[in-house]
Amino acid sequence: MQKAFGKFRSFFWPIHRFELKKVLPMFFLFFCFYFNYMILKDIEEPLVVTAPGSGAETVAFIKLWVILPLAILFMFIYSKLLNKFSKKRVFYTVITFFISFYFIFAFVLYPLKDVLHPHAFADKLTNILPVGFAGFISIIRNWSFALFYAFGELWGSVGISLLFWGFSNDITKVQDSKRFYALFGIGSSLAMMVAGPTIIHFANIRNILPSHIDAWGITLKCLMSIVALSGLIIMGLYYWMNRYVLSDEKFKPNEVKDTKNKKMSLSLKEAFKIVFKSRYLMFLAALVMGYSVSMTLGDIVWKSQLKLRFSDPNDYTAFRGFFTSMSSVLSLITLFIGGSVIRKWGWKKAAITTPIVLLISGIGAFGFIVFQDSLKSTISFLGTTPLVLAIVFASIQNGFGKCCKLSFYEPTKEMAYIPLDDVSKTKGKAAIDVLVCKFSKAGGAFLLQALIIIFGSIAASVPYIALILFGVIAIWIISASKLNKLILNKTTSQEKVTSKSKAISLKAASKKIKINTRSRKRRAKILSK
Repeated sequence: MQKAFGKFRSFFWPIHRFELKKVLPMFFLFFCFYFNYMILKDIEEPLVVTAPGSGAETVAFIKLWVILPLAILFMFIYSKLLNKFSKKRVFYTVITFFISFYFIFAFVLYPLKDVLHPHAFADKLTNILPVGFAGFISIIRNWSFALFYAFGELWGSVGISLLFWGFSNDITKVQDSKRFYALFGIGSSLAMMVAGPTIIHFANIRNILPSHIDAWGITLKCLMSIVALSGLIIMGLYYWMNRYVLSDEKFKPNEVKDTKNKKMSLSLKEAFKIVFKSRYLMFLAALVMGYSVSMTLGDIVWKSQLKLRFSDPNDYTAFRGFFTSMSSVLSLITLFIGGSVIRKWGWKKAAITTPIVLLISGIGAFGFIVFQDSLKSTISFLGTTPLVLAIVFASIQNGFGKCCKLSFYEPTKEMAYIPLDDVSKTKGKAAIDVLVCKFSKAGGAFLLQALIIIFGSIAASVPYIALILFGVIAIWIISASKLNKLILNKTTSQEKVTSKSKAISLKAASKKIKINTRSRKRRAKILSK
């Protein structure tokens, strides 16, 4: 097989001209999905963390007591919808539901927060329950904020993982995914570049508003209107892909697929049964568990540091916007590296890059937070405070984790789904990307809650959080190595089946040509007589 591209092009843009018809719409589709995700992410955190009677510990309680039940409920509804309607109709229904909720929250629920939130009841609970239950009480006190946080998180697992990547896996060949998937990630980097300044602009809108106007409420309305508009663009691009791109014969994948119509109601028990029946899916679930738990533990420690520095929601949001902008530049660089690593060194090396980066950066971030008191004199000599440097190191760890997610973790995870049968691609993927992901985050949140109750605060729990984090990363690396062997076996066997099918087709065609040739000769003989 000859090389299709030169060195420069194979690194930066390994796409044929005729493939632009497919790649560009998918690129912009991922851009819109990720743009919404970054806006929601940078809004949900300050909304919850800076709310009355709330803090970073509230996030751990939301992940367990709000997001997990909603994820289970959604998976039940999603499986019912898949059994009853086409994938296209389910796609439009889910997107419409999400953008409708965000719009209603900004224009109805948030303006009525003082009426809807039971502050008096929450105050009574605060006087009755131990201090360790402050996060749970905060969910009750600010229930609409907790619900918004949950739906913001679900956009990542449902919108990006299920809808976008599920659609992409259905229409992409295994060999093409090595070139396409890292490039789709460039759309997410550009989304971060656009989302960051957008968030900063609307967070600073308070500077031109009168003091009696709720600036945060105006910021929220503006940003949620943009999210709703982006959602409409997503549906338009999806329609375009199905109507004008996938109708083209050259964009239909020739993978071996299970053509049987298999219906299955995806209950919680059945979802985990699908995963645990297959070693392949179990190792894939371990990858998702590793990333989810690692980022949950690191993320909440980071937020606890940010809350100490930024008490005002607009200040917090402005910092998040700045962080998003900086992360976008880094992720754009790592995306090109990620695509090159996958193509040159294979799936395994790309898959273990994320846990190794999190391990190295985590040692630095957690090490600095744990020993910051003993470094006070040195830090004061540098003209700063331990809190500022703790935020810097934790931000680096968080930023590298998210950049590697786009460049290495997401592309390799999604590539692993492609060789699977149709049930595993839809129901198995839904079980892993939503349920396993949310159970993992809830598990990490539960561990944090237990540590907070035992030790009294996140700060006192940091050494134990670090030990758990490093243990999870070790399991992640081992699982990636095991899964790599299974992927190689499955893709090799599928290539053999495909080659055999082509050989049989060619043989049948050749036989047909011979029969037709003989028939023509007989007819010619008869006519000559």
